[in-house]
Amino acid sequence: MTSQLILGLCLLVLLHEWGHYYAARIFGIRVEKFYVFVDAWGKKLFSFRRGDTEFGLGWLPIGGYVKIAGMVDESVDKNQLAAPVKPDEFRSKPAWQRLIVMIGGVTVNALLGILLFAMILWYWGEQKIPMNSLPHGLATTTFAEDLGLKPGDRISAVNGKPVQYLEDLYSTDYLLQSSVKLEITRDQRALELKLPGDFFRQFLQQDKSLFLTPRMRFAVGEVATGMPAHKAGIQDGDSIVAINGQKILYFDEVQKILRNNKSRLCTLSLRRLGAGPIDVPVKVSEQGTIGFYPTMEQIPTQTVRYSVLAALPAGARMGWKTISDNLKGFGMIFRGEVPVEKSLGGPIAIAKKMYGGIWDWQRFWTTTALLSMILAIMNLLPIPALDGGHVIFLLVELVTGRPLGEKFLMGAQYVGMFLLILLMVFAFGNDLVQHVFR
Repeated sequence: MTSQLILGLCLLVLLHEWGHYYAARIFGIRVEKFYVFVDAWGKKLFSFRRGDTEFGLGWLPIGGYVKIAGMVDESVDKNQLAAPVKPDEFRSKPAWQRLIVMIGGVTVNALLGILLFAMILWYWGEQKIPMNSLPHGLATTTFAEDLGLKPGDRISAVNGKPVQYLEDLYSTDYLLQSSVKLEITRDQRALELKLPGDFFRQFLQQDKSLFLTPRMRFAVGEVATGMPAHKAGIQDGDSIVAINGQKILYFDEVQKILRNNKSRLCTLSLRRLGAGPIDVPVKVSEQGTIGFYPTMEQIPTQTVRYSVLAALPAGARMGWKTISDNLKGFGMIFRGEVPVEKSLGGPIAIAKKMYGGIWDWQRFWTTTALLSMILAIMNLLPIPALDGGHVIFLLVELVTGRPLGEKFLMGAQYVGMFLLILLMVFAFGNDLVQHVFR
């Protein structure tokens, strides 16, 4: 997963900085350095010079940068700014050209995200689970049941909007709203269920993001050596038909009973090919597991295919949805509706949760497309030292007709860098707490 993270970040940083570089070169602005990752304290992995630009790879993987001549940036080069203005410097150009240079990076990231989404849809299509193809309805977590849902429920609509696919439930068009009303079918009866107003805050506080999954029959698959199931003699291919006399049909029923019997002795009734019913005692672990991987019933899926022409607008919709989802998420963070520690992740969270531990090209490109859109949004935040901070200052100059003073810009740069360092320290510390020490 580390290699996927590094490759994805290299690609995103390279293209983001190329957006600034290319826009600067269009307007004849000199670019002194172009680095993927940061050459902190002058240390770098390698570099070469082409024309008047030094290209290189830094050793510190916290982003990258282009050093544009005559620009107040993170280098805070006071000597250059104290010298007379040269015609090939950033500060010599009109405000509208400097604005285009500053939005060059986020523009490339946004276009890259859209292009990757489009290519993914064209090449792989979308695998979705039709709601009307679920043979046994939905399995529910404790969280879902606390909201009023029950195992076997089928959700047909949210706020009057029909739900065609299971994946639609996790769209902001459905659940990320202040008021959510579900239309469900339970035991062949139509019901309505209104979720609490702070549903999404509660949702993000759960250990697992998925709280509704297909309800499936199962058999015992691989049994982990040395675990309670192995010690009890449970074998691959066995069917668990009851636990403590309670009849079992679905895997979520097994999970629920075992969670409720942590560290206790349970009696499992098994059905084994070529043998009669077998009852075995099993000591449940402190985590509420006994140590086997299930072989799950196959649920019908539908591949939604796209032509090249159809994939481009669909990719744009996915890109816009990513931006919209994240902006709504930021709004909920700033309003205090969602805890920051559950929403902000650093490199460890990205590597583990997004890229995963197995190399899968579809997942890699999907994650990279998502991160590209997030990078565009993050860089447009109105924080000095980010592109968004420079954009705000240039918009002020365009409105007033006068540039902001270099002393003010220097001070703002220091403040912005301090805020970004705090943000990075928090994100990395949160990673350590959430994924290493917990």
